[in-house]
Amino acid sequence: MQLPATLSWLVDEASATASHDRFLAELARRLVGDGLPLAGGALTIDVPDPIVARRTWLWRAASADVIEALGFGLLPSTEPRANGLDPAGHSWLAEIGNGQVHEHAFGSGLSAAAFGWIGARPFSRAEIDQLAQAARFAAAPLAALSARAMMSAALNAYLGKRSAARVLSGPLRRDFGETIQAALLFADLRGFTELSEAASAATVVATLNAWFDRIAGATHAFGGEVLKFIGDGMLAIFPVTDDSPGDACRAALHAVKAARAGMAHLNTIRQQQGLQPLGFGAALHAGDIFWGNIGAADRLDFTAIGPAVNLVSRLEGLCKPLNRSVLISGVVAAHADPGLIPLGAHALRGIASPCAVFALPDEGR
Repeated sequence: MQLPATLSWLVDEASATASHDRFLAELARRLVGDGLPLAGGALTIDVPDPIVARRTWLWRAASADVIEALGFGLLPSTEPRANGLDPAGHSWLAEIGNGQVHEHAFGSGLSAAAFGWIGARPFSRAEIDQLAQAARFAAAPLAALSARAMMSAALNAYLGKRSAARVLSGPLRRDFGETIQAALLFADLRGFTELSEAASAATVVATLNAWFDRIAGATHAFGGEVLKFIGDGMLAIFPVTDDSPGDACRAALHAVKAARAGMAHLNTIRQQQGLQPLGFGAALHAGDIFWGNIGAADRLDFTAIGPAVNLVSRLEGLCKPLNRSVLISGVVAAHADPGLIPLGAHALRGIASPCAVFALPDEGR
């Protein structure tokens, strides 16, 4: 059977499209070429993202541009998802065209998707049927495209964007990775063992989430990436780019200062609620790390290892005996801030040479 050109494209080529916005733009371009009087189109999908619940792309015929409208906030698990075009997309279409917005929804769960179209004039019955047929043929390539997006979103959420991209681009085998330069941030919540013994699981989880919001949020704000959550601790990296370790070191220092301010605000709220303030320790160092796969033959972890990782974790262990919340190695201090306070060289457990240690100037004993 000879299919029309647009349907042939949907069957043979569309599943290889790089992204949803390009899919929408190319499908709309082809439908216009088939004679449909489109003024605008929209595509909505559900996504497995911890922040964004739905994604909607909007195409406008007048400019051929595609923009995105995000739907933030996941629905409660007991509330069913609406299987259709996002209301924002529907409203936008209604404003730019004439006649009724025609929607075509298909799939379920995280494979659910919906098209919406508006014409420069009201569509005829034959044109509505043509749009419905295109939506039916679009279901399979969109499912393939959404599956790739789901995998990417899940890896981003669990590994971070840089690490996820590296995993997707490389083989799934041990020892695959590379040596990179990075500034490292290692942070740990104080009193967590006592809290976990005395509080309910829900309270412990809420406390951890509040802590990680501050330290991880600050890390991401300054271009770093959380590599690991380790119990109540976190290891983050700020990769060196353009052979400029100074930029990475300064970004890490800005991040830890922002996290300290965030924790101070959180503790003000906790004290108002009659809760104990949360203490933490954080350390900064920089150096070469192996960034890649390690593990068993059939169970891999994407992580960072090396002397620099060992040193930053040992340095954080000095925070309590030195009565500081933030300690900075001499390597980072040399690049980051001439105003840091030297605390001398200190021996670190398992590290051959003493480490020059610095502190923030506004944090006295």
